[in-house]
Amino acid sequence: MRYNDSQKPMNTRRFLLIILLLLGGAIFGLTAQASEATQGQGYATPTPRPDGRIIYVVQPGDNCISISLLNGITLEQLRALNSNLDADCKLIAGQELLLGLGGPAVASPTPGPAPTPTPIQPTPTPFTGTTEICVLIFDDQNGDALHQELEPGIEGGAVSVSNSAGTFSQSQTTTSAPDPTTGLAAPVCFSDVPEGIYTISAGVPDTYNPTMLMTYTLEVKAGDRAAVAFGAQSRLQTVEQPAETSGSKSGWLGAIGGISILAGLGLGWYALRLRKPKSRYLR
Repeated sequence: MRYNDSQKPMNTRRFLLIILLLLGGAIFGLTAQASEATQGQGYATPTPRPDGRIIYVVQPGDNCISISLLNGITLEQLRALNSNLDADCKLIAGQELLLGLGGPAVASPTPGPAPTPTPIQPTPTPFTGTTEICVLIFDDQNGDALHQELEPGIEGGAVSVSNSAGTFSQSQTTTSAPDPTTGLAAPVCFSDVPEGIYTISAGVPDTYNPTMLMTYTLEVKAGDRAAVAFGAQSRLQTVEQPAETSGSKSGWLGAIGGISILAGLGLGWYALRLRKPKSRYLR
């Protein structure tokens, strides 16, 4: 009996179909076996050991496919977790396989007497606010580098506040207007300043000379209020003082000169009296 060439593809297709059916049946059988083992034995996924590892102990008749299906992991995951498995995935009863990692098993505590309820005290809320820095440039009229209560503020000065972290930097201009409440010199204030280390710098108008160092560094805490004062003295006031001294010296010199002139006139009159001839009386 002869077969023509058209029948060869048909035979090849049948052969491949038979192989696929056999493979499908084998996989179905393994799945059914794993399912029956789960139902019959009441299988539960192993719990983590004290070191956190989840271990499965190989049972007789187990294979890698049934174990992966039984524990809900893929065959690739099983191989990756167990590098000692060979290419054929041969198993021995009693062999331990790593299924994953988890937290250690927690033992159920033994019931004891119920504790007496304790009233819950309110937890204090930590303070995370900001601070305030106030800066004054005052007219140091007596030049002692100390702010006296009645010394006023200076108009047109410049102050700046910046922290060492470079996250805060502000500047303002000072005023000579007094505080409306106290009537004293009023500083300029920087609000909502985060706590940290700050450098305060001040610059005075051209008509003033500083009487102290015009830079100051300080550390502030949240909720605190810091105040810094810088002093400067007017140049006009400094120049007028020698003029007053010269005027007073000129007055004294004028008085001494007047006295000298009067003394000279008196001496001249006395000399003329001495040179006058004496009177002769006739007998």
